This record gives sequence, structure tokens and C-alpha cells, in this order.
Amino acid sequence: MHSKTSPQKSDHLHAHRRGDAQHQHFFENRSQKILAWALGLTLSFAFVEVGFGFWSNSLALISDAGHMVTDAAALGLALLAQMIAKRPPTAKNSFGFGRAEALAAFVNGLVMLAVVGWIVFEAAQRLSHPEPVQGGAVMLVASIGLAINIVVAWILSHDKESVNTKAALVHVMGDLLGSVAAIVSGAVIYYVGWMQIDPILSIFVSLLILKSTFGVLGESYHFLMEGVPQHIDYLQIGDDLEAVSGVLSVHDLHVWEMSPGYPALIGHLEIDDLSAWPRILESVKTMLLDKHKIDHITLQAEVPGMAEDDAAGDYS
Repeated sequence: MHSKTSPQKSDHLHAHRRGDAQHQHFFENRSQKILAWALGLTLSFAFVEVGFGFWSNSLALISDAGHMVTDAAALGLALLAQMIAKRPPTAKNSFGFGRAEALAAFVNGLVMLAVVGWIVFEAAQRLSHPEPVQGGAVMLVASIGLAINIVVAWILSHDKESVNTKAALVHVMGDLLGSVAAIVSGAVIYYVGWMQIDPILSIFVSLLILKSTFGVLGESYHFLMEGVPQHIDYLQIGDDLEAVSGVLSVHDLHVWEMSPGYPALIGHLEIDDLSAWPRILESVKTMLLDKHKIDHITLQAEVPGMAEDDAAGDYS
């Protein structure tokens, strides 16, 4: 029978003492004000732009409105993820909830792909069958949307740590491009009367957004798959570990991020003298922190032949 784990015991097991890593597996001081402000501004105008988009029959404005609705959902997910990420580790989630941000960023990227697909499909239909658009209304509403997007992008740019906020910023930057395209589309239709400019600019903006969206998907996917952090050279770490005095070889080495910006390392070090392990471990910790910015490490010391004996035991 499994015994129940009390919160006090869980806190004790997760505690970091002197000499341990500084990362506590949760973002205690991260504020949600940035995302809350961005969400409020975006959501308040999204409904206005959706209504005017269908009323004016402008695909460029509808695509911009669709981006703003998606932005609101993205910002809402980002806000929720940051709230979850502030929760401390539990008995069932010993690494905390920092991965919630990357998961939300990945979902946001997938949603953006779906929105872009719909816009391109609709634009292709309108290229062969142009529909009348009220250019003046499009210019007015898109100009207001552009101003709001600039403010929201400025707000989000103040959070440089969260991958999830970066994903939300991609949405907003795409929406900003959509607002510019809608303004140009409205102006051309209003002064020239060329209706095809509306779907053409919609496709152009959608293609620009794809690059940023794929970047967010790639970054969040790499993190969720526990890939080696982009800024860390895995092979160089192996060389640096073997260069530490007393270390003979390194194996079973793994490097990943427990939460964005906080790498961790585990591995086995073969050393010539187990009695020298405290000194070797201190040298290794100092080297990893100074050269690779890694302070959350778990290493197992072995003497020559121990690894082979352990491996043989696994198959006996």
C-alpha cells in the first residue's frame, strides 16, 4: 500500500540546500501584468474588428480580425501557462510546471497554421471571383487595429525570458502586418477600385507569418522533446568534463532544459580515485557553471571497470 505524501514532506524532498542548484523549478517572481494588459487590449478590439470585417466584406480586414481573435486566445493561453508555471513542484510533478509555457507556445503555433491555411484558401477563391469591399471602412478600422497592435507588441517586448510570451509576440507581429496590409488594401480599393488587392495582400501577409510560426513551433517542439538547449554545445561539454583533473572518461551524458532558460545535466564520470570525488565534483560544478551556465547537475562517479560490471549485471 502506498503511503500518502504530505505537502510538508514533498517540500522537504524538493528543497535545495547550500551547494545545490539555484533553480527552484517554478517562476515565483514572474508577473502576469504584461500578458494581462496585452490580452485586455487585444480582446477588446478583436470583436470590433470581426464585426467590421464582415460588414465591409474585406478579406484583408477579416484576416486581421482573425489574427486578433487568435492573438487573444494565444495571450489567454500564455497567461494561463504562466500562472501554472508559478506553482511549486508537487509529489506527482517533481520538476514543477515550467513546461506548461512551451506546451502553450506549441499549441499557439498550430492554431496559427490553421488560421493561415483558411486565409490562403479564402483568398484563392476571391482572386478568381472578386467581391466588393468598402475601402474607407477598412482603412479606418485597420488603422485603429494597427495602433493597438503596436501598443501590445511594445508591452510584450518587455518580457524577454518566456518562450511562451515570445510565441504570443509572434501572433501580434503577424497581426501588425495584417493591419498594414488591410490599410493598403482599403486605400487601393477606395481610390482605385481594384478588388483583387484584398486577397493578394492577405496571401502575402500569411506567407510572412509562416516563417515566424515555424520558428516558434521548432523552438517549443525542441524543448518539449527534451533536446539539448540551442545555446549549449553538447560535444564541448563532454570534452570539458574529460579535461577536469581526475576524470578519465564520460558516458551516459544528457543535457536538457527542465523549464525554458534552466538547463540540467546528468551523467556518469569515470575517475581514477573515488576518495578524490568531492574535489573533482567541485571542479566540475564550477566549470559547468562558468563555461556553460549549468548549475543543475546530477553526476555519478565510477572507477574503471565499474560501468562494464553494471552493464553485465543488467543482462544476467
